[in-house]
Amino acid sequence: MSQDKEHAEYNKALFANLVMMLSTSAMQQLGKLVNPLSHKAEVDLDGAQMTIDLLAMLQAKTQGNLSSDEARMLAGVLSSLQMNYVETARSAQTTPEKKEEKACAPAATAAAGDVGAQPTKSPDSQSAGGSDAAGAADKKDPKFHKSYGEK
Repeated sequence: MSQDKEHAEYNKALFANLVMMLSTSAMQQLGKLVNPLSHKAEVDLDGAQMTIDLLAMLQAKTQGNLSSDEARMLAGVLSSLQMNYVETARSAQTTPEKKEEKACAPAATAAAGDVGAQPTKSPDSQSAGGSDAAGAADKKDPKFHKSYGEK
């Protein structure tokens, strides 16, 4: 019996790991997480939709076979991803109109002495010794963070 219990616990952990891997992938496709290879936030709405659909299929196929904790976790992750998808899709539709407005905004806020417009270095980049790679990452970070701050 103890082997069956261990196997059930192992499968429970594997299921949670699968759901979290798919969730992380979808968040990266939605541009909410930085791609570790390109060091940029890239939006792939089609890929995100496919990943969300995979999780919805997993929810439908496992209905009645999950513990209450597993079902609640899957439902919560799926709901969060769906809301983030809608938010990202809406902002992608309005982005072309606002690009011209945003192009002038950073210069105006920096001239006004807005602290938020000043690029900051992370503790990791400061300890890197000012290498060119760290400098390039610092220049990209304020744009990435600023795009989420403006709404």
